[in-house]
Order: sequence, then C-alpha cells, then structure tokens
Amino acid sequence: MNPLIWLTIMTSLVTSTIITMSSNHWLLAWLGLELNTLSVLPMIIKSHHPRAAEATTKYFMIQATAATLILLASITNTWQTGQWTISHMSMTTTLLTTTAIMLKLGISPLHLWYPQVLQGVTTNTALMISTWQKIAPMTLLYMTHHSLSQPMLLTLGLASALVGGWAGLNQTQTRMIMAFSSIAHMGWLLTAIALTPSLATLTMMTYIIMTLATFMPLSTTKTITDVGTAWPLSPTTLATTMVALMSLGGLPPMTGFMPKWLILKELSSTGLNTFATLILLASLPSLFFYIRLAYLTLLTIPPTTVNTEYKWRYKPNLPTHTALMTMATALMLPLTATLCATT
Repeated sequence: MNPLIWLTIMTSLVTSTIITMSSNHWLLAWLGLELNTLSVLPMIIKSHHPRAAEATTKYFMIQATAATLILLASITNTWQTGQWTISHMSMTTTLLTTTAIMLKLGISPLHLWYPQVLQGVTTNTALMISTWQKIAPMTLLYMTHHSLSQPMLLTLGLASALVGGWAGLNQTQTRMIMAFSSIAHMGWLLTAIALTPSLATLTMMTYIIMTLATFMPLSTTKTITDVGTAWPLSPTTLATTMVALMSLGGLPPMTGFMPKWLILKELSSTGLNTFATLILLASLPSLFFYIRLAYLTLLTIPPTTVNTEYKWRYKPNLPTHTALMTMATALMLPLTATLCATT
C-alpha cells in the first residue's frame, strides 16, 4: 500500500477514536465511530483475498448496524430529554445504546461476527481489531455507566465469559482461539465496568498489554501445529509466547491474574459471591485451551519434514517492543497496589 495512503488511514483511525473519547455530544460520538469503521475497512481488505472480502463485508454490516442503533438512540434521547449530551439518558436510550455497544465489542450473544472477521484478516489487523477498536465503544460505556443497568451488565459479562471459554475449546486456528479469548476477556471487562470504572481502566490496560505480547510472536502462524515449528529457530520467542498465554489465561504468578483478582475481590465485597464463583468457573475452559496450546508447542516435538520447517527457514521480523510487552505481561503482578491506586 502507498505510504501516503497508509498514513492517511492511520491518522484517520487515531483521530476518530480521539473524537469519540473526547466528545460529550451524541452526534460527535457517532461521527467518531463511523470514521473509525471507515478507516479499518481498507486495512481488512488489503490482502485482496476472498476471505478478506467476506470479513470486510461482515465487519461493515455489523458496525453500520451498531452505528445506526446509536444514532437512533441519540435522536430518541434528544426527543425525550431535549438535549444531546451523553450523560443524560432515558430508559429507551439506555437499552438501544447498550445493544449497539455490545454489538460493536462482540459481547455474547452478539458475538458471532467477531471470530469470523478475525479468521479472514491478517494477524496484525486482527491485533488492531482486538485492541484499538475496543477503545471507542468502551469509552461510551465509561461515559454512560451510571445510567446502565448493573444486573444486565453482569449477566452479559458472565454470558460472554462462558461463551468465550466453551466455544474456544474445539478450535485449532490461532486467530479463532484469540477471538474467543477476547470475547471471554470482554466479559470480565463488562463485570469491572458494572462494579468500578477505575478497575475497568486497569483491566483494559492489562488486556491490551497481554494481547500485544501474545499476538506479535504469532504473526506468521495459522494453526496450533504451526506454532510448534518455531522451536528450532527461536526457543526463547516460543517460551516467552507461552508465558504470555499463561498470563492471558490468568495464572497467579503472571500479570493476567491481577485484574481477575481485583474483580473477584470487588464482587465478594459487594456480596455477589455466587456470581464471583460462576465467572471464576467460566474462566477455566479458557485456561484449558491455553494450556493445550502450550502443551502442543513446548512439550511435543513437531515432525521434522521439509514442509513444516519451510515457513520457519527465514527469521521472523518481530517488533522491538515485543520484549517489553512480554516482560510487562509476566512481571507486573507485584505492582498491583500501585496500579490500582493510580488508575
């Protein structure tokens, strides 16, 4: 792609997210979401593959539907309250806005488009959809969380954690596994927003760091067996990737345990012990397919045929910040008190 066109797309992507984050007017927030969608579409279809065209069509239809719901909600809210500010919402507006944001984030039961889109794009584009594209809808949730129904957010969060764990059990494609992992993490994020917005900020930051550390080394792989062939070339990269996967699953020594620990503490302190138990059990299937991925890549030896070694014959060009992300996703648990106090 022409560097000038690429710069224009990236500038539009960043600007649209900032517009949505800084707006207090429904039309400006809707405009930012629309610009955000239009900026991502060329990045998805760049590979000129039929799967990419299918993913682009699905992504456009879903995002356009969600943006239309937000526009309908804002007009209805203006008709009922007489103002365009996001902080003043009626009951009908709350329902429509929640549905639209859940559709944009890929929250269960509105998640079916998300794994299919990630499977049809490149790994770098999937990383961008899983991290940067979550920021603008999450900002709307932050600004409207005082008007949203806490039981509904908790129910959607539990459903998303359950679906993300169970649906990812029989997947062999790495991008599909990461898609269902993202759906499960969005469930924990919704739970954090329903409890404390500052805890949701820490959860979102931790999720982005863990996803970056996991996606970047896997940029040249498609299936679980492909990951194992990286061992002869770079054992260090594969070992640190498995550490990032364990952190993504929420094992205690890693950074990924921190948001789950704090969310469970908040649930217990508010008397929601049954819900805390259910969402904790819902995270076990996700941990299982992370451990299965680690087993197939670290504890088994792939066949040493020419076909399996061919794609790893050339050294992959990993970004320089991969090491920083890996260290952050593994070693930030001792900073829990500091991070919880500053977010």
